[in-house]
Amino acid sequence: MSLEPELNKPVAKKPITKRFQRFALIGYIGLLVLMPIWLFLIAPREGHSNAFIFVVYILPLLLPLKGIIQDKPYTYAWANFIVMFYFIHGFTLLWVAQEQLIWVLLELTFASLMFIGCTYYARHRGQELGLKIRKLKEELAEEKAAHEHDK
Repeated sequence: MSLEPELNKPVAKKPITKRFQRFALIGYIGLLVLMPIWLFLIAPREGHSNAFIFVVYILPLLLPLKGIIQDKPYTYAWANFIVMFYFIHGFTLLWVAQEQLIWVLLELTFASLMFIGCTYYARHRGQELGLKIRKLKEELAEEKAAHEHDK
């Protein structure tokens, strides 16, 4: 009988972690449903092909799908880079397409939920799993100590 902890034992999620994951998923699924319905059915973009609309507005949302399904905190973290595009899109349309205000507000709401949820889910889940990104200050101190030791 070994006294070492099991390496593959799943780590339970705290309620706050689950709440932020729900926010992230609501925002993500909301955008994943909203964007094709809005851009292909409700208000098709004139002068753009369906392939262009898919590649620019839908495909980026599919990139983190596998990692989100597999519940990887790192995927939640980098998905925030993708959601920034939807903030920019939404805020731009607030200015230039006020006739689509309801859809723009939905996009901004889902993007906000996804951003907040992904940010804090990645943080809390990473802490629960013992993952951490080393601070640059710590790395520089170690490099300096190693360099001084070599002299």
